[in-house]
Amino acid sequence: MSLGRKQRIDNSAWLEAVATIEEAVSRAELDELTAATVADIKAVTAGKCAAYAWSAGKDSIVLGKLCEAAGVTDSMIGVCDLEYPAFAAWIEEHKPAGCEVINTHQDIDWLVKHQEMLFPKDSAAAGRWFSIVQHRAQREYFKAHELDVIILGRRRADGNYVGRNSNIYTDGKGVTRFSPLAAWKHEHILAYIHYHQLPLPPIYGWKNGYLCGTHPWPARQWTGSIENGWREVYDIDPGIVLAVAEKIDSARAFLKEVQA
Repeated sequence: MSLGRKQRIDNSAWLEAVATIEEAVSRAELDELTAATVADIKAVTAGKCAAYAWSAGKDSIVLGKLCEAAGVTDSMIGVCDLEYPAFAAWIEEHKPAGCEVINTHQDIDWLVKHQEMLFPKDSAAAGRWFSIVQHRAQREYFKAHELDVIILGRRRADGNYVGRNSNIYTDGKGVTRFSPLAAWKHEHILAYIHYHQLPLPPIYGWKNGYLCGTHPWPARQWTGSIENGWREVYDIDPGIVLAVAEKIDSARAFLKEVQA
């Protein structure tokens, strides 16, 4: 049984898929798909100024390898000042050689003023995080480097928009995005990581890691409540909650309960 839409897959199903991936996707099937995708990237970017967006998530890790194979070596990542320290450290250690880090600088003081952004309860709220961090950083990079196209790891299996009739589209702000992994299934991504023995960031080993994916800690989804959100973040890194409790009441209340 194959994995379906990301948002409907239990994290345990992801872990089972990882453990049995060779049964789902053979090396030959993966190599054929990889070769076709690299050829697609080469064809779309020929004669163009192109770079890829890298997020340190599983899809972008695969995307980076395919883009490098296709000759696209410039890349970028959008971050803010609310990343998990362990994740930020992993990025520094593993980011591609040509990766420019763009910090959009949302911090604790910003979060104090925008507490509606804390632990999104629906996809619309989660989407706002992508808009203010990743999309903004992509737009800044695109304009600064006068790109013709920026390459993304978006896939239809995640419910992501990749274009109406093709895998390329230009948004209202003039940014042209190309998604060569659009037709890749979840299993294909997991298979590439498995067969090529690629390291993943610590997020995937945390609670609901595959369900949540990479994200600033306040953007953590599927917590069910603000209190549960603090509990999950506390279990990952107590220092985050201790620092925030000085300025956000709900974090302070959670700590009082934990320390009682």
